[in-house]
Amino acid sequence: MKDGYQENGSNTRNKDTEDFAEERSITSRQRARSRLNSEIEEFLARGGAINEVDPEITADPPRKPQPKYGSRPI
Repeated sequence: MKDGYQENGSNTRNKDTEDFAEERSITSRQRARSRLNSEIEEFLARGGAINEVDPEITADPPRKPQPKYGSRPI
C-alpha cells in the first residue's frame, strides 16, 4: 500500500489464478445453481412471489431531449 492506495496489480483478478479457474468450473456452476434453486424455494415457501417482466421493459424510460445549444458561456 502506498499513500493510502493499493497498487494496481494487487487487487485485480488474474485469469491464471486458481480462484478464477474455480469460478468457471462446471462443479462450481452446479453448486451456484443448486444454491440459487434452494434460495428460490425458501423464498416461495415464505410466501414470496416471482413476477416475470417483458424483455422490452426498461427501468430507465426515455427522457425528453433538452436543448443545450448555446448554453455554455463565452
